[in-house]
Amino acid sequence: MKRRTFIKKTAVSGLACTLPPIFPVYPDLEYSVDELMGKADIELFGEGINLRKEAFESFEKMKKAAYSDGFDIKMISSYRDFYRQEGIWERKYLRFTEDNGMQPLDAIDKIIEYSTIPGTSRHHWGTDIDIIDGYPKTSGDVLVPEKFEAGGPFADFKIWLDENSEKFGYYMVYTNEPKRRGFKYEPWHYSYAPISIPMLTAYRKLNILKLLQKEEFLGCEYFTSGFLRTYIQNNILDINQNLL
Repeated sequence: MKRRTFIKKTAVSGLACTLPPIFPVYPDLEYSVDELMGKADIELFGEGINLRKEAFESFEKMKKAAYSDGFDIKMISSYRDFYRQEGIWERKYLRFTEDNGMQPLDAIDKIIEYSTIPGTSRHHWGTDIDIIDGYPKTSGDVLVPEKFEAGGPFADFKIWLDENSEKFGYYMVYTNEPKRRGFKYEPWHYSYAPISIPMLTAYRKLNILKLLQKEEFLGCEYFTSGFLRTYIQNNILDINQNLL
């Protein structure tokens, strides 16, 4: 397992998660387990874009169409491997537990409002993007829903995406459907459906618990089978129905 040097793990956090399996492992997947979990060395295209070839080519077409309509699509995030996601997770876990004094389970619940457990992120696949309009001047965090709403700097861009993104195969993942659970509304997160749908189909066949129990990232020892069942159902599967 790839190690990082910026963090020291405590004895308890160094323990692997010991959890029973939920789903059987299916052999001969179209995508490898490492590929689905962000551990494979996949070919990515586009400087500063980092998407699979087909997703990149369609993104470039969408970017050109947006530009002709007065928008400059700026990539905030695309492909993230397992280890980068692990770093994001652990920084947040330490901030919430050590700096803010939260209990571990409360910290985990807070993290998964917007961030995924390492090995479960759609950004591992090279199909998903976080984007904004690069033209408006704005300060602070750009990935907040209010900036995509009426009066916000990206409101017009959001309208353009609503009308055009699906023409290029890109669908919003975490919609603002009132009954949707899991990750909060993310009007900046889009997924290239022609590839991400079959990847999700393959991912659903994995034994997620068995795979995660091999990892050693901070907080994983608090994952119970019940928690992960709920996480899988709400955070991985309760998404835009067009992406299932």
